[in-house]
Amino acid sequence: MKITTAEFISSHADVAKCPLPDKAEFAFIGRSNVGKSSLINMLTNSRKLAKISVTPGKTQTINHYLVNSSWYLVDLPGYGYASVSKSTRAGFGKMIENYVLKRENLTCLFILLDARLTPQAIDLDFIEWAGSKDIPLAIIFTKIDKLKRNELEKNMKKYQETLLKRWEELPTIILTSSEKKQGKEEILSLVDELIEGFSKK
Repeated sequence: MKITTAEFISSHADVAKCPLPDKAEFAFIGRSNVGKSSLINMLTNSRKLAKISVTPGKTQTINHYLVNSSWYLVDLPGYGYASVSKSTRAGFGKMIENYVLKRENLTCLFILLDARLTPQAIDLDFIEWAGSKDIPLAIIFTKIDKLKRNELEKNMKKYQETLLKRWEELPTIILTSSEKKQGKEEILSLVDELIEGFSKK
């Protein structure tokens, strides 16, 4: 897939106000400061479609972008950042939970993890929660260019071993670097494949 157009459509805190669920939708979520905005901009060939901030936890709404006039890319708020209020942080946040559970056209939830870190409890909990709700998901590791190859392999092995303690089989895993544009083709190929399945429903 080649992305030729990507435009901002809406920003809402209430899932009921999101665009009509008439197109395949791919949502991106992760712990704050995981590199979500950089990844979205890399995928859409844009420098500023998603606003990159030095302040973690900046995304506080459900942001919809229409890509190639045919599918939605959704930028979701991050979870697990200490400066947001306790009520916002309860669970994974009502806004996130409502979106994930109620958005009927959600075709895949991309969960972003920082490849430099060992498995984090909040990430594992979120993956397990989404999986228990039968949400279609894939895991994207970001910032792989910040690690030496042997360090990356060590972290990936640890993640896979940890996930397999909770899962019978691993979900799709894609390794990415926004700076080096790694993983772009793999993500867009998966999107392409899943859009085809959505259109046949």
